[in-house]
Amino acid sequence: MTLAEDRSGAVDLETVRLLLDRLGVSVSDLVVNSAPRTVPTFDEYLDRIADAVSPGSRRAYASYWRRIREVWGHRRLDEPTASEIKQLAESAKRSAVVRSNSRGGRSAAEHMISALRCLYQHAVADGLLSEAANPAVRVSKPRRLASTRHALTDGQLTQVFALASTTGNDPELDTLLLRLHVETACRRGGALALRRIDLDVEQCLVRLREKGETVRWQPVSPSLMQHLLAHAEQRGAAAGTREQLLRYRNGRTITRRRYDYIWQRLGRHLSWVATQQISTHWLRHTTLTWVERNFSYAVARAFAGHTGRNDAGPTATYVRADVHEVAAAIAALTGEPHPLASAPRGASTAPHRGGLGVSPKEVS
Repeated sequence: MTLAEDRSGAVDLETVRLLLDRLGVSVSDLVVNSAPRTVPTFDEYLDRIADAVSPGSRRAYASYWRRIREVWGHRRLDEPTASEIKQLAESAKRSAVVRSNSRGGRSAAEHMISALRCLYQHAVADGLLSEAANPAVRVSKPRRLASTRHALTDGQLTQVFALASTTGNDPELDTLLLRLHVETACRRGGALALRRIDLDVEQCLVRLREKGETVRWQPVSPSLMQHLLAHAEQRGAAAGTREQLLRYRNGRTITRRRYDYIWQRLGRHLSWVATQQISTHWLRHTTLTWVERNFSYAVARAFAGHTGRNDAGPTATYVRADVHEVAAAIAALTGEPHPLASAPRGASTAPHRGGLGVSPKEVS
């Protein structure tokens, strides 16, 4: 090295030292911060993120995360490849429980990939892996088949309510549950999350909190509102509290298992319920189909609580229905006036018995 080169190097080092002093950073800080982070194993990291996801995600992914622990628990997150993830998804597909409505384990494979994507997304956010090092995003989910669910006929709906109101250990609870789902088209989670403070009695609205942390006020008929209030008073859901509304006679709150009990019981009486694996979600299909046919697609979207664009196109932004139009639909559906109902725009006139062929009296 020449004398000139040596002096130039010394000047460069001095310039760097001055810059670091001005920034308040020492050489040791640079050494520490540049040290690579240790990538945890699946066992270690799943323990960390268990409380970082929503209860719904934790419930959906729990069984798949257990399987990941069994197979890869001792491995680091950066070890599995995309092909190994594909193999694990295929393994979940082959071992899926076979039911009468099974579709070859496609759902199990999809949920396994989703569970891994959730895990790796947290790892990327924590700086443990780069986006490019995330193997889960390079594995495609199985293509979803069209749903076999469809709207029930008026006759089928009448049969369901007739048996729900005359069988079982708590027919009053079961018919109230079913009516709530028919009138609001809510999901199970929305009904289970309903609280006494979620009832707007004056405007006949219930506040639904459903998946994706969505919240909306949904119109209901005056008679359903009165039944919900009576249920809360009789079964211990105190006014002004955040306690769960729907309860057994002894005051214990219901869970998802109540729905299993209802449909298993109805399936023993109605062969088509058991054969087609009818569930509460079919009621959502039934109501929304009726609303779309009699009102409009925009009102059906608002009734369902759908706010994302998905395949609806940008036009949905401009023709969005409001709560007054949803109230008009519920008034036509139940045959009862609603305080927020606006005049229907081109909707067909519903019979007094209610648009789905079941009167409020029959389902209360």
